[in-house]
Amino acid sequence: MSDDVLSHIPALRLFARSLTGRYGDADDLVQDTLVRAIASAASYTAGTNMRAWLFTIMRNCFYNNRVKLVREQPGAENCVSDTPSTPDSQYWHMRGREVEAALMGLPQAYREAVVLVLVTGESYQSASEILQVDIGTIKSRISRGRKLLQTALGEEV
Repeated sequence: MSDDVLSHIPALRLFARSLTGRYGDADDLVQDTLVRAIASAASYTAGTNMRAWLFTIMRNCFYNNRVKLVREQPGAENCVSDTPSTPDSQYWHMRGREVEAALMGLPQAYREAVVLVLVTGESYQSASEILQVDIGTIKSRISRGRKLLQTALGEEV
């Protein structure tokens, strides 16, 4: 059977080019056809028209691939190919460094209030006792510190 299949390859290439219209796709189609023919060699009846059998396999393979292309549509809006395969862990690491640098760039009074309340989770009352200032001063420093941080990080205030 292998000798017969090899003699039909030029005709398969011509038929594949007529179906696909491109040389690269035609060669892929011929390869797919031959792989399927080998896989289903047991279903071939000896003495029948092998060329017609191979052409039928090729035609079915071509149309099955067309159906898949319509269904999958690579590059579409919800295509899985646009989804990153690994999370972007470097972004958050770099963003953390930017936040740290912006925090260290705050004036000391604002930095102390922001770190105590927003980073460590102290209450306004506790922070006012630690820094020995009024609670209103703590609220003011945190508000101004947030705005300075947003500006330093390039976010809208």
